[in-house]
Amino acid sequence: MSRIRYLLAVVAVGALLAGCGERVGSEGSAPEQEQVDPGSAVALGPPQDPVALIGSWTVTEADGGADDVLRLAASPGGEVRLFGRCGVQMGTWRADASGLFVADLWGTSGPGGGECRPGSEFADTWLGRAAAFRVEGGSPILLDERGERVARLLAGAKPTPGPDMLASLAEPPEVTDEARRAFTPATALPAALAPASRETLLGRWVPVDGRRGRPKTPYVEFRADGGWRGSDGCNGQGGRWIAGPGGALLATTGASTLIGCDNVEVGVWLATAWRAGIDGDVLVLLDAQGKETGRLRRDR
Repeated sequence: MSRIRYLLAVVAVGALLAGCGERVGSEGSAPEQEQVDPGSAVALGPPQDPVALIGSWTVTEADGGADDVLRLAASPGGEVRLFGRCGVQMGTWRADASGLFVADLWGTSGPGGGECRPGSEFADTWLGRAAAFRVEGGSPILLDERGERVARLLAGAKPTPGPDMLASLAEPPEVTDEARRAFTPATALPAALAPASRETLLGRWVPVDGRRGRPKTPYVEFRADGGWRGSDGCNGQGGRWIAGPGGALLATTGASTLIGCDNVEVGVWLATAWRAGIDGDVLVLLDAQGKETGRLRRDR
């Protein structure tokens, strides 16, 4: 017997928003010059406060996204809604104190065909290109991997919820103590682990536990376009990812079904990981408190 399970943020989003489509895919001072960390392909400046991203924002200076409204909520698990010409698109987002940012849109309520259909094209959109953030004059700025501006977010946006959406889901999200705790900087990697970088992460990985009896082989494949694909041993999974200094790793995960096999929750491993370290040929994923969420080895 099968049952539907939504990973992390997907639970609340999928339950409250009808018409969900298929999956796609404190103010800081402005840096004088972005620096590229050796462990990251992303140009980063001084430390930032991800809590400053929580809110409903009018999108400006964005290629193809001007006057859209971007709603970023802290919980559950990082919830994003984009209100624009494609209706309401939804997904997940993550950010950390180093200034990393990643978002993914995996469903839509509204026009679903043509260029509005969720798919691999997301990587080429302004939100798909966003890889970092900083705050200037109270306004968050989203940046691409080279440190170039992707969009400026202006406060005070009031999106129209639409016919298939609860009005409360268009209200500005609250910044709670729980939200602040959710963005507490992650514990540093243990000394025994080498920080994983974008280059060391690229490619296909499989769980260290290689038990048989699953319909498919569980795996995670980190792709150069910023997407990841994988399987829990029963169902396909995917999302987006970004790596940063000190082994920082942020990944989003979309919806998944559970068909009743002895699955390996690789999507949960990634969605709850904040750092990644290398121990020989093993990739170790750790949460914000430094607890392991999973171990994978390079698929050969």
